[in-house]
Amino acid sequence: MNSHSVIQNNVNRFSGFEDDYNRYRPEAPQKVLELLTTYLGRRPGAVADLGCGTGLSTFVWKGHADRIVGVEPNDDMRGKALSKLAADAAESISFVKGYSDRLELADESIDLVTCSQSFHWMEPVGTLSEVARVLTDGGVFAAYDCDWPPVIHWEVESAYERLLAKSEILIAELIPEQERAVKADKEQHLGHIRASGKFKYAREIVFHNMERCDADRYVGIALSQGGVRAVQKQGSKALDGELAEFREVAERYFAGRELDVLFSYRLRLGVK
Repeated sequence: MNSHSVIQNNVNRFSGFEDDYNRYRPEAPQKVLELLTTYLGRRPGAVADLGCGTGLSTFVWKGHADRIVGVEPNDDMRGKALSKLAADAAESISFVKGYSDRLELADESIDLVTCSQSFHWMEPVGTLSEVARVLTDGGVFAAYDCDWPPVIHWEVESAYERLLAKSEILIAELIPEQERAVKADKEQHLGHIRASGKFKYAREIVFHNMERCDADRYVGIALSQGGVRAVQKQGSKALDGELAEFREVAERYFAGRELDVLFSYRLRLGVK
């Protein structure tokens, strides 16, 4: 399977569930802004958010940078971000269609480049070469991701993991290999940054963020995962049993309450 096909499969994986993705997924936590601004050493003039999806990791920079560009190749995801932009009327934010390894951004024009829950869908060598091209001297690249599932209780988390594991088995059965998305190992992010030779400093930072969840949102987070949606797009009912079990366990634990849920993050950064 050629690289173009892989990229297109990865883009297509996120079609058709932009509303649920936007409703249930977490926004980028404020800690990301604090960390990256600290490593940059100043207020960023321009931020580029690659694979920005519905803008959950883009809009948080409003008021914290002079110009923010969200880059997203999937039309459905980008369309949702644009609909939010119209409602927000944010003059400093724009969303464009584009790919991480061929950015329509000028050389040394961006202070911070971010990838929230997205770098593992990108070709790392070409992406990091482009990132280095557009970053200013001393600019910062950051790829950050949640650990799934969010931390709440072992029974709920186990049911979540069973649902996601079953979805991966079904993808192998239902979707031809040449049509499947290809996800890289997130544990390799820091190694790719260092191996690129484009950054004078690189490291990993681990932190967490607390958010309020009820059972509906916790279940929705699982349903916003591309693997579950990929199976459902095939018209398969094979996940119904695991989904019903997961929903029942979550509803029993939350018992109609809204609770604090811990989202663990891993941020890998490079300073140009």
